[in-house]
Amino acid sequence: MSMPGGGDAVPTGDGWFDTPRRYGRVSRGFHWLMAALFAWQFAGALLYVATGDNAVTRLVGGSHFTLGFTLFALVLLRGAWGLANLTRRPPHPGRLGRAAVAGHLLIYALMVIVPGIALLRQYGSGKPFTPYGILLMPGRDDKVAWMVAPGDLLHHWLAFTLLAVLVGHVAMAFLHRRFNGEDALSRMT
Repeated sequence: MSMPGGGDAVPTGDGWFDTPRRYGRVSRGFHWLMAALFAWQFAGALLYVATGDNAVTRLVGGSHFTLGFTLFALVLLRGAWGLANLTRRPPHPGRLGRAAVAGHLLIYALMVIVPGIALLRQYGSGKPFTPYGILLMPGRDDKVAWMVAPGDLLHHWLAFTLLAVLVGHVAMAFLHRRFNGEDALSRMT
């Protein structure tokens, strides 16, 4: 795109696609929608851990299965969008940049694994799964123990690992600004 006077305009990231200076509308939309859904998901889980099974935890946690499925679908869409925009995204140079990339890869891995093993457990349980009233997994009489075991063993612990990594992710956005003078957060707002 040319500017008056013959110079080239620098994309600002205010469009749909990512640019080297800023994430585009779609990436920002995915990011903040998922942040809000994760906040609700973890609020329910933390309430349950702190107060046990009660009316409040049932209200907040009642959407846990459907919301987990939604987050799983969103992370797959977000990952595909991120790969399509990979060459346009803001760079992460140097040692700190490599650490940021590693941190993001860890977040994505956990965002796939945590609901993935929950879905495997759900299928193995033989219970039907109907998020949004859509039958995704019909019920059956038999239980498949090897499918249930990973979810029973790891879902809780990996979910709270994801929470810890997400808290670290938020903290790093503020630390980048405070200590490096780099306003990483503005690229996503």
